[in-house]
Amino acid sequence: MIKFENVTKIYPGRGERKEIRALDNVSFFVEGNEFVSICGRSGAGKTTLLRLILREECPTAGKVIFDGEDLSCLKHAKIPHLRKRIGTVFQDFKLFPSKTAYENISYAMEVMGATDEEIKRDVQKVLEIVGLTERANNFPKELSGGEKQRVAIARALINRPEVILADEPTGNLDPYNTAEIIKLLMRIYESGTTVILSSHNKDVVNKIKKRVITLEEGKIIRDDKEGRFVL
Repeated sequence: MIKFENVTKIYPGRGERKEIRALDNVSFFVEGNEFVSICGRSGAGKTTLLRLILREECPTAGKVIFDGEDLSCLKHAKIPHLRKRIGTVFQDFKLFPSKTAYENISYAMEVMGATDEEIKRDVQKVLEIVGLTERANNFPKELSGGEKQRVAIARALINRPEVILADEPTGNLDPYNTAEIIKLLMRIYESGTTVILSSHNKDVVNKIKKRVITLEEGKIIRDDKEGRFVL
């Protein structure tokens, strides 16, 4: 489903700052309905890898292929369609502070042209999935960190994506809420969605017991089918 073929990503230097080789000749394949954890220290290339899948970046060399299509050649007009197929969850939630939980989720459908009837039906359903029906009319400032992240996951799910990219989704959460978010991501995976989780949380990765790809200085140093956090 997602294939990296000898992908290198270099950010050019400016002034006295040297160029940054964020990814260096990276190759791997993620099948449909697979749970993959991407591990590595800060600066190892995890976020760059996710940005390439989202077509927020283009590789300096190599190919990133999504469902048979080379994203390097993807026309800008097709990028919104690609991102409809990929839900994204961020460490810092990225919720609109002036919108309620319901409105933050519904907005993702509005920009895709959904009808009011479709929005009402689907937002209620996804709020039930993440256990936030009673919090639908609360603003982000009225929600806990775990609740904010569940809103973010609901927003990522609302357009029925084939893939969920979770970039350090538990980085700002306490151990209890971390466990709840990982349980939710596992439920999403078990429902048939591919999940790619970027994390430097050893306990989280070890508890999942799924495939682990480990990055170091932009290179894959391990790719274990049922791996553990090893650096």
